Amino acid sequence: MGESESGLRLNQLLSDCGLPQLVAEVADQFQEYLSLILRWNARVNLTAIRDEAGILSRHYVESIACARALPAELHTLLDFGSGAGFPGLPIALCRPEIEVTLAESQGKKAAFLREAVRVLDVGAVVHSGRAELLTVRFDCVTLRAVDHMDLAVAAAAQLVRPGGWLAPMTTRGDLEKLQAVAGSNFDWQESVPLPGGEERLLALGLLRRDMAIGG
Repeated sequence: MGESESGLRLNQLLSDCGLPQLVAEVADQFQEYLSLILRWNARVNLTAIRDEAGILSRHYVESIACARALPAELHTLLDFGSGAGFPGLPIALCRPEIEVTLAESQGKKAAFLREAVRVLDVGAVVHSGRAELLTVRFDCVTLRAVDHMDLAVAAAAQLVRPGGWLAPMTTRGDLEKLQAVAGSNFDWQESVPLPGGEERLLALGLLRRDMAIGG
């Protein structure tokens, strides 16, 4: 079966940003994901961007760029406040070797995530509740467009294992504030520019193995 029309458009957008294209199978999974979002968004406010072109260009391309920029050695990842699944579900699709946990406290959004995981048949699990209540730590914790981002980053920092990564998707203007609230035990690498605007970036903070968070 040939690649879907939206899969072709997504791959063209990736090429326009200088990013490698998706293989047809994965591009078609993104098409299934898009169909779910459009269907559920009619009755559940998953995302303020409600048109197909906007979802492809804003949510998908940026999340795929994030997935590819994350360190190679990750085994577990938490998407903190996953919402409609960005960037967690694209990470699960693009990096199937990573065990992804999607944490979402709003019940209807968590229900959508469970349906998406089932339909897409990806290696992800949904935590339907506040991420702060999780008792395990992860190789990487991502955040994107979360309410009260500074408070969320401070909480997310507590869920990174020593030697793991905190990876907020943010803007150049907010970067310094978010790095500060994460605490002094993170060594911040050079930020990765994200497509969609000069201000968007992925911050990568490595939690030092010899330090306890909050110490």
